[in-house]
Amino acid sequence: MRDLVLQFFQVLGVLLLAPLLQGVIHNFEEKVQRSEGPSILQPYRDLWKLFRKEIVIPDTASWLFWAAPIIAFTCMLTVPILIPVLTDYPLPYSDMGDILGGGLILTLGSFLILFAGLDSGSSYGGIGSSRATMIAILSEPTLIVVFVGITLLARSMIPFVVNHLLVATPALYWSPSHLFLVAAFFVLILAETDRLPIHSSTHIEVYMIEEARILEYSGPLLALLKWASMMKQFILYTIFCNVLLLPWGLSHAGAPLGALGAIGADLLKFLVVLLVVVVVETTQSRLRFYRYQEPLAASFLLAVLSIISSQMG
Repeated sequence: MRDLVLQFFQVLGVLLLAPLLQGVIHNFEEKVQRSEGPSILQPYRDLWKLFRKEIVIPDTASWLFWAAPIIAFTCMLTVPILIPVLTDYPLPYSDMGDILGGGLILTLGSFLILFAGLDSGSSYGGIGSSRATMIAILSEPTLIVVFVGITLLARSMIPFVVNHLLVATPALYWSPSHLFLVAAFFVLILAETDRLPIHSSTHIEVYMIEEARILEYSGPLLALLKWASMMKQFILYTIFCNVLLLPWGLSHAGAPLGALGAIGADLLKFLVVLLVVVVVETTQSRLRFYRYQEPLAASFLLAVLSIISSQMG
């Protein structure tokens, strides 16, 4: 019963803390650029405002336009069940899927949003979906190769096993195969959270990608999409920190005090990673869009090197 409660709080924690992570990132980005920056609670205010607005649906939209935000939001609520968020041991429903299964669910929401952008019939939706597809052609295979590299490194597809092995085996943690995976996954985080060194998170027609796909959405549907995006970012940070980079600080017995300590440890680890992400994002020169493949190709190469290194011992 206690483990079921812990699993519920895992999902609830991802749901409630994802906007906070987004707010901290936006605030730090502005601070690095010597601006005041929005409050770290601003994403909560934005979501509350959107949930109170009216829904406007394009005349050309089908049922897919309605279903995509709901399914994407549901997918982001499912993945926290499968990964180590509070405990370093599997909870009751954690065996529903492995690393590849979690990755499939994680990308399913983005896949449906891509089709919803085309479904509206808007030229902006078409632009955003086509550009997102161009990036996904490189990012999705890289994600699979990274997960294969993790599997070969730990001889297991269960994230909890990877966590235990890295904690118990310092030689494996500092091995080239593991370090290559960490670097490859870090670049993937930049790509999946729309932080590649290209102009994309903007409403300028020439550059926008993610904003173009959801430009026709409004009200609660737009709130669900934005909330799902924040949750995806939180989940990627969780996988990166608790499985690969900093696999310490999780609860061993599932006691209430240990779970609270795990929440604090997660937030501290996320703070370290987001500081690096913000510095990398704000100090890089912005590239032209057609050069988006450069960081993703580097990430793919790092993942391949990790596989080669692990197989060579």
